[in-house]
Amino acid sequence: MRQILLRTVLLLASWATGLLVAAWIVPGVSLSVPGFIVAVVVFAVTQAILSFSILKLPHHYASLLLGGTGLALTVIALILASIVTRGLTIDGMESWLATTVVMWLVTTIGAITLPELLIRDGAGST
Repeated sequence: MRQILLRTVLLLASWATGLLVAAWIVPGVSLSVPGFIVAVVVFAVTQAILSFSILKLPHHYASLLLGGTGLALTVIALILASIVTRGLTIDGMESWLATTVVMWLVTTIGAITLPELLIRDGAGST
């Protein structure tokens, strides 16, 4: 249970970081504090539901989809987050593409490296 909670916190942190980085470096992206909070929650719920749905597919289909799924889930989550809240706006196709890639990169890097760092730190401290 502790690992699930820790993984959830890490994923939320990586999604939040990805959204902040995208708002900081991508022109045409604006984000307010309430919009940020709602967007992270919507993004997390959307990613969880859609990821779970894909993982329920037979293994040979799921493995084919997992390569492009991250980008597709990121686009869907961003669309839903921008619809649900007025605090996240992305103007222009270039901004949408750049925001999707930035979010996907940051969350992927965070999802891979953060658990490894925590496991390594936890193993070294015992």
